[in-house]
Amino acid sequence: MNFLAHAYLAGPDTAIQLGGLIGDFVKGPLPAGLPKNVAAGVKLHRRIDSFADAHPAFLRSRSRISAARRRVAGIMVDLFYDHFLALRWTEFAPDSLQARTGALYALMHEHMELLPPRLQEILPRMSDADWFGSYASSAAIAATIDRMARHRLSRPALLEGGGEELLVSYAGFEADFRAFLPDALAFSGEWLAQHRF
Repeated sequence: MNFLAHAYLAGPDTAIQLGGLIGDFVKGPLPAGLPKNVAAGVKLHRRIDSFADAHPAFLRSRSRISAARRRVAGIMVDLFYDHFLALRWTEFAPDSLQARTGALYALMHEHMELLPPRLQEILPRMSDADWFGSYASSAAIAATIDRMARHRLSRPALLEGGGEELLVSYAGFEADFRAFLPDALAFSGEWLAQHRF
């Protein structure tokens, strides 16, 4: 899952949402002094990633990616699922996508001191361009994939042009997303209940 889905699956606690948002930027042991529920959000983020990696619908989506890009299929599927969540937002949440994304950017700006340095660096661009809201556009997903290819990979050719994969199997990816999301919601809800947040 990418930013939007992790925040969505974190439930109503904003500290846990913040942990979900920073999860991809926190590697290894959790930083000392991270507030309890923010740390819980990072832990939940990691658990959701593991859950997704083993889920039949997510695996089906990965198999839809062409063989040339299979090594980065997980990255692309994460973004494709955020696309469908943003595009169909009103089916899954009571608020508007604009209201939710605005609240998430405000949450990160309010707690800038807790954000990993890389996220601090990109947050102004992220919020100014409304990355999360833009995920509703397949063209924005393609641009995001190309941006990641330039800045995150030592072999950018693996991701470049990856947005076309979404269009080739669009209905299949959406069907997989719809099969995955209720299970992911149930999983995250059970995890949160067990940990009594």
